[in-house]
Amino acid sequence: KFRMPTRENLVPIRLDIELEEQRYKDAFTWNPTDPDSEITIFAKRTVKDLKLPPPFIMHIVQSIQTQLAEFRSYEGQDMYTGDKIVPIKLDLRVNNTLIKDQFLWDMNNFESDPEDFAKTFCDDLGIQDPEVGPAVAFAIREQLYETAVQSVAAAREIRMSKKGRRGAEYVPASKAGGTSLDLMKLFNNKYSVVRKRKDWDVYGPMVDLLSNEEVDALEAREERNAR
Repeated sequence: KFRMPTRENLVPIRLDIELEEQRYKDAFTWNPTDPDSEITIFAKRTVKDLKLPPPFIMHIVQSIQTQLAEFRSYEGQDMYTGDKIVPIKLDLRVNNTLIKDQFLWDMNNFESDPEDFAKTFCDDLGIQDPEVGPAVAFAIREQLYETAVQSVAAAREIRMSKKGRRGAEYVPASKAGGTSLDLMKLFNNKYSVVRKRKDWDVYGPMVDLLSNEEVDALEAREERNAR
């Protein structure tokens, strides 16, 4: 059944709210079994700590509730089972630290811990900024969540195909199911943990420390793209 393929079944929540010429952006994980009353408590505390206008409370609550509702809508549904080794890509800037990397993740390992992985990742690369680890873990969880949702669609596609074959007339899957079928093909591919020489540079992590001037220029470019 659907759940995050990690030790803790946590939902990645991303907020980006702009009100009264103030903007609040944040990313964190949430336990879907926690009572919804905790959302309002969190929103009020956040607004108070960051000295945001009171209307932010309602928008924070609504955004978290919407994202939790989407996650819960998949609960109880079947996930595609089989070989599920998926690529995870990192392309992050946290303060002055720029990170690019990619690696493979086992979707069948429900004891995996993105936070432990991120801590080891930062230790191995000598990253000092304490905000980088949580950002790396969140990026992993976001991608695992997306793949888990695709696994539900793949399982649904398989179930529909089997029903079709049992019927008097079998109608092939339409192009609309192409994404699920492509995902199934990807899951069935056998990946090797031993890298080919030509892939060494592709799978090698890249960490760069930016100057304040470079960060300002990058943020200005991101702001223009966002507009």
